[in-house]
Amino acid sequence: MKIRVRGIEEGQPVPEKFAFGVYSEEDHMSFGPNRNPEVSWEDAPEGTKSFVVMMFDPDVPSVANDANQEGKTVSKDIPRVDFFHWLLVDVPAAISRIPEGEDSDGVIPKGKEPGPGPIGLRGVNNFTQFLADNPDMAGTYGGYDGPCPPWNDEIIHHYHYEVHALDVESLDLEGEFDGAAVREAMAGHVLASGRVTGTYTLNPDLR
Repeated sequence: MKIRVRGIEEGQPVPEKFAFGVYSEEDHMSFGPNRNPEVSWEDAPEGTKSFVVMMFDPDVPSVANDANQEGKTVSKDIPRVDFFHWLLVDVPAAISRIPEGEDSDGVIPKGKEPGPGPIGLRGVNNFTQFLADNPDMAGTYGGYDGPCPPWNDEIIHHYHYEVHALDVESLDLEGEFDGAAVREAMAGHVLASGRVTGTYTLNPDLR
């Protein structure tokens, strides 16, 4: 199965228009356009009944105490974990394209609603946990929210945009389901997958 993410070439930087946070010389980070990129795919195998679309960052520090702190850095040696930025399940088999900006167009403080979206069913991304202690931003973040790695991280982050063809019409997920729940529900039902990986950093020393 072939997947294309318009504007993102394999191994190249993710454009700022798709980012939740963009570099700011004054404040390190400011809000970005936060548009979801156009994702399209073809050559899904026979028997495909639905798709899962996800994007995640495997380079998020497992210990974030020093993240975005003046005078500190996030060490490259800290173990890293997955941070889900986009979860769409039960995307109908007849669909092979998600237009740019369809699932996100701008930063929405306190998040977009999970559940039924413009296309498919929205899961909850990890900005829900990341922003939980910020009174202006805390909430449940559904759908797409783009890259925003710590501006003092010593490593460049990678963003995996994936489409999975499944042999079931629905994963029977409901409520505020997360990336772990999607992966568990998908297990044993994936017929084919495609991936495009982009990079992103807010660290001026790595740009």
